[in-house]
Amino acid sequence: MKKYDLIVVGGGTAGCAAAYIAGKLGLKVLIVEKSIHLGGTITSGLVVPVMKSGENQINTEFYNDFIAELKEMGGQITYQGNSGWFNPELAKIALDSLMERANVEVIFCAHINDIICDGNIVKSIVISKEILSVYNEKIENVNCRLSVPIETRYIIDATGNCEIGKFLGCKFLEEKNDNQPVSLRFMMSGVDIKKFSNWLLEYDNDRNVTTVECVNGAIHLSTAYTWDKGKHWALAPIFDDAVNKGILEDHDRNYFQIFTVAGMPSTIAFNCPRIVDYTKALDVESMSKALQQARKAIFRLAKFCKIYFPGFEDSFISNIADMLGIRVSRRIKGKYVYKIDDIKNSKKFEHPVLISNYPVDVHSDKKDCSTLEIVKDYSLPIESLMSADYDNLFVAGRCLSTDFMAQGALRVQASCFSMGEGIAKYIANLLSV
Repeated sequence: MKKYDLIVVGGGTAGCAAAYIAGKLGLKVLIVEKSIHLGGTITSGLVVPVMKSGENQINTEFYNDFIAELKEMGGQITYQGNSGWFNPELAKIALDSLMERANVEVIFCAHINDIICDGNIVKSIVISKEILSVYNEKIENVNCRLSVPIETRYIIDATGNCEIGKFLGCKFLEEKNDNQPVSLRFMMSGVDIKKFSNWLLEYDNDRNVTTVECVNGAIHLSTAYTWDKGKHWALAPIFDDAVNKGILEDHDRNYFQIFTVAGMPSTIAFNCPRIVDYTKALDVESMSKALQQARKAIFRLAKFCKIYFPGFEDSFISNIADMLGIRVSRRIKGKYVYKIDDIKNSKKFEHPVLISNYPVDVHSDKKDCSTLEIVKDYSLPIESLMSADYDNLFVAGRCLSTDFMAQGALRVQASCFSMGEGIAKYIANLLSV
């Protein structure tokens, strides 16, 4: 039986950070990933850029190494003081390189079949993996499965939906109405960025919404619009006209945000559509309908851009995310349940894993009901990433032990990076004692 110091289930944002740092610290580490590449929201979800989360962040070694690797590959820029503008395709290659450098083993296309415990200690996992068989000098996929038991001293659930915690019957915190709309990101290429940016700068004078900057000889930009009435949006008349003419449906305009992409000089990344009709992220039927509705909305939004935005005349849909952007789902009950008052009061902890000032950002499926509350620096304790039911089970990412509103501030990529890294350092310290 193979033995590891740490098994990370889920090679996404938090899982990659945890595995990489643990490997650099000398631990024997395995990532079990259900997809064919690492990255999760970074790659499959097309979640670009990494949102800036303050000047006093801690546990940023993985992020800095990741950004440096991408910069070397031509897949990163610093825009408006934020170094987190990256290329999601090159990120797949960069993450492979980082894991190899840290001696982290990765198993792709794998799923957890069973978990063996001794009381409240996870002892080993059993994975199922599709394998290739060689027969008569031919390689053919026989769609069979190989069960492999793997022993570990510690395990991190970085699956997003806390699938390991569910398998083990851990206690959870989510309530019936703890939902946020999901999104399905996409990209359009063939855009004349110069033409579009010139028009955009003239059309919208609000530099808190619309920005354009030349970085390393390439034009980069960002702009946004929502259907909420609490703010004046320059793009509102355009969206109103498109809805009145039947080009967009009313719910297509509930949230719209776009960015340029490092190393993709004619490509625009969309942080939309946000699907307001289906918000039950743990319901398969609901999420299946959300995916279908989202792809229809993407087609309408692409048509809208080609009609209304100068520079989009010859553009086309070049990529649709392989996964929904889920903002909240399961939240495990940990040794400490982090609350919104901990954020608002900037509560201090003995073992913080992150420091952030990212706002409390909770999306709603209704008009004028979303929350975006600016806060001061706050920290998160390691105890909110420890299962209350199993002594060697940690969680990293959006499934942490927190109430609904606080999770809205903590779910972003920068915080997930720090969570994973913080857990890795904590475990490495335990093993060195």
